[in-house]
Amino acid sequence: MEKTIKKAKSLKGKLRVPSDKSISHRAIILSSLANGTSIVKNFLKAGDTLTTVDVYRKMEIQIDEDQGLFFVHGRGLDGLKEPDDVLYMGNSGTTTRLTLGVIAGQKIFATLTGDDSLRKRPMKRVLSPLKMMGAHVDGREKGEYLPIAIRGGNLRGIEFFNERASAQVKSALLLAGLTASRKTTVIEPVMSRDHTERMLKSMGAQIKTEFDEGGYRVHILGGKELNAIDIDVPADPSSAAFFAAGAVLVKNSEILLEEVLINPTRDGFFRKLKEMGANIEYINQREQAGEPVADILVKYSPDLKGVTVEKQEIPSMIDELPLLALVATQAEGETVIKDAKELRVKESDRIKSVVENLRAIGVEVEELEDGMIIKGKQNIKGGIIDSFKDHRIAMGFSILGLISEEGITIKDAECATISYPNFYDDLEKLANW
Repeated sequence: MEKTIKKAKSLKGKLRVPSDKSISHRAIILSSLANGTSIVKNFLKAGDTLTTVDVYRKMEIQIDEDQGLFFVHGRGLDGLKEPDDVLYMGNSGTTTRLTLGVIAGQKIFATLTGDDSLRKRPMKRVLSPLKMMGAHVDGREKGEYLPIAIRGGNLRGIEFFNERASAQVKSALLLAGLTASRKTTVIEPVMSRDHTERMLKSMGAQIKTEFDEGGYRVHILGGKELNAIDIDVPADPSSAAFFAAGAVLVKNSEILLEEVLINPTRDGFFRKLKEMGANIEYINQREQAGEPVADILVKYSPDLKGVTVEKQEIPSMIDELPLLALVATQAEGETVIKDAKELRVKESDRIKSVVENLRAIGVEVEELEDGMIIKGKQNIKGGIIDSFKDHRIAMGFSILGLISEEGITIKDAECATISYPNFYDDLEKLANW
């Protein structure tokens, strides 16, 4: 489906964007391993998260939905049952990598596969440390790609340096560590998103976190049962980021984004926008299920300045970097994004996707091996862009369309439903054309 987004006069109103995807995934996965029934409120019902629900049901976890609540009937640390068919992971890297960690700690066998995009995404980064813990795994191209077969059980704890600061790798090892003998320690040069640690703590896991000169460390001791809890999932900062960017870019705009997760490992985009000179304010700050939450007030900001994204900032805004690059087209001076090679192995090669599409609509940008340099204060004429079936590319260029002279047409725009099923409906509600 092609979709054309035309120039808007303003964006105004209140919006509660969909719930956070990372926390929704973990709410199902961790609750499946707890003792008793956990109740999940405001669960994100999107393609990837519903894949997680389906996968855990196939391992005989009873998950009921009633009046917007999900009831997850956990079976304890080693209660998953062997699936009788291949587990299909759809497009979800989170479901795949975290589930590999879970199955590694179970005395079961499973085979995992996914769609065309997911079968091209790297998995060895998870499988290598799981092998070190004692899991038996194999997959295409020596375990680099799906399909992957895994036989779990009898793991031993390890110390692992998570060089890329990947939250999915860390989470997989912590989940495997729940049933391992001895302590499992993950060390990161820069702290990645910590939703797994926070949720494990709230469920009673024996987990400890610390910072030292070597970076961030998290330790978990196996064998400690998890308690069922109630989880209220906050709004997703990655989804909120698109409308924040829109309000910053479109004249006369003012938006209140409600109940947004502001975990410091996730709100890097908002902090960077503030550094660029954007009019952004956190109000009504509070805590929800161990996570910091706020309402975010965003207004039109005509005096943006170019910035450099530092290496240590990348993990807190990795998914929003393509959007930041689009905002940077309207900032004075250059914006430099480096040390972001991870963008090349997302749902699309997001460096290539952004650069090619910006050039297609006449915007000057320099491609780097690990990022890009965006020249600021450029006129957005408009044209046709290719989403590469990547939801964040489709939504990002939709926002840029709001300030284009002739509108931007997005190919395969329906891929936005992967993380945000009502994105275009919500855009219609806020936009004055």
